Amino acid sequence: MHRLPARALSLAAMVALLLVLVAACGGSPAGSSASSSASSSAGSSAASAIQKPSAAKAVGMMGTATIIDVRTPAEYAAGHIAGAQNIDVEAADFGSKIAALDKTAPYLVYCHSGRRSGIAATQMAAAGFTNIVDGGAMADLVAAGAKTQP
Repeated sequence: MHRLPARALSLAAMVALLLVLVAACGGSPAGSSASSSASSSAGSSAASAIQKPSAAKAVGMMGTATIIDVRTPAEYAAGHIAGAQNIDVEAADFGSKIAALDKTAPYLVYCHSGRRSGIAATQMAAAGFTNIVDGGAMADLVAAGAKTQP
């Protein structure tokens, strides 16, 4: 009797596990097609609420949007885009602070590198905001002409 090497068995086990996971994720429970469609369209409308333009275009939008710096208060105090308000996306009260904002007004969010602005934009869209510009990194906005203040 011919035995497969342990490495081949491990690979076969991983492939089988992957197939099971893919099948489980792709399937939907009986009777849930309506809820899947609703959640799918809600997800796509949340994604469509977020714009990710070039830094130059984002700077051009600054006159018509409320600018939100989603960095920490210490980062904000060290310098920020002129006119920006600070709502730290990693603070426990981020959700309650954005809940107080007008969900239909335009907002431009930015941070240091673009990671936190993406998180903030996604959370705002999930909370029902309809006009969000993910401005990305502050340095890119400044390089494109955004004014700063200490």
